[in-house]
Parts: sequence; C-alpha cells; structure tokens
Amino acid sequence: MDDTAAQVNHASFWQNRYDQGQTNWDAGSITTPLKTYIDQLDNRHQRILIAGAGNAHEGAYLHQQGFDRVFLLDFATAPLERFAKAYPDFPRDHLLCQDFFDLDGLTFDLILEQTFFCAIHPNRRQDYVKQMHHLLATEGKLVGVLFDWQFETSPPFSGSIDEYLTLFSEYFYINTMAPCYNSIPARQGKELFIHLTKK
Repeated sequence: MDDTAAQVNHASFWQNRYDQGQTNWDAGSITTPLKTYIDQLDNRHQRILIAGAGNAHEGAYLHQQGFDRVFLLDFATAPLERFAKAYPDFPRDHLLCQDFFDLDGLTFDLILEQTFFCAIHPNRRQDYVKQMHHLLATEGKLVGVLFDWQFETSPPFSGSIDEYLTLFSEYFYINTMAPCYNSIPARQGKELFIHLTKK
C-alpha cells in the first residue's frame, strides 16, 4: 500500500484536514443534484445514511425537511462535533463516529453518496461496493454523484463511468449512471448522477 493510501485510510489524515481548514471538497451547502433528488422523496421516515458525511450539508437539509431517521457517519470527529453544535435537536445517537468499513448491525433504505467514494483509495473500491450492499436493506438504494474525471493530485481520486459500471453491476441494478445535468458550476462536466438498487 502506498503512502497516500496509508494516509487516507486513517481518521487522523482527515481530522488534520479539518483542523487546518483544508476542506476544498466542501461546497458550503447542499449541492443541486442531491437537493433535487431529496425534494422528490415522499417517505420522511425511511432510514437514510450519509457515509463520509463531513460537514453533512445534505444531513442538515434532510433534518430541516423533517426526515427523522437520518444517520451521519464519519471517522473524523471534527465535522460531527460541529454538526451537533449547529443542530442540537438532531439525535446524538444518529451521529456515528467510526470507520465506514467497520459499520455493522444497521441497515438503511437509502444511502447518499457525495464526495465519499472519491476520498477512498482506489484499492478499496471493491470493498466500498460490498459494504454498501451489506448496509442496504432489501431493494435499498445508493444515490448520489461520482466524479467522472481525471484529477492531477489525489485525493480526490479519479474515476470513469466504464470503471463504475463494471464495479457496481455485480451487486447493484444500475437504474441511472449518467452525466449530471445540474452540477454546481465548479463541478460541471465532471460528475455522474447514480441511482442504484441493491440486488
């Protein structure tokens, strides 16, 4: 395993990024693709996980819209502590400070993906897919955005639609995996919207 993988696979790497304010992946608010998807959801009692939640703008929006079974997962403490202070009425036991790959004993109807996959070293992408499949309930959905772009430095780690189709198709039905039409300006032409159902 190279040095970059060794770093990104540990909470201390990301905690340091938050402590030093190096959070250039953070858009500052919920992005258009996720907001548009959330706005058409009717069931506000489904169990929703945001893995690698970071500052969890999506979690804040869901909470504000009355979704009452939202869980935020991150193995860096800083963003979860910040979220808890900003939203004191959010259930504290729904803030999960642990490694995504170690999460067990919970299942979800929906998992939202936003700049988490691209933060994981590519040598763990198969593990990511298997763990998402494990965490989803029967016919559960994985929805969000993935980068279809080659980055000069990592993280974020690059990826392509051809890779993703091969990677996910063993465990998921591919309902949608297509260029994102409503990305925020900084990500225009770089994102794919995904809507996958657990096999």
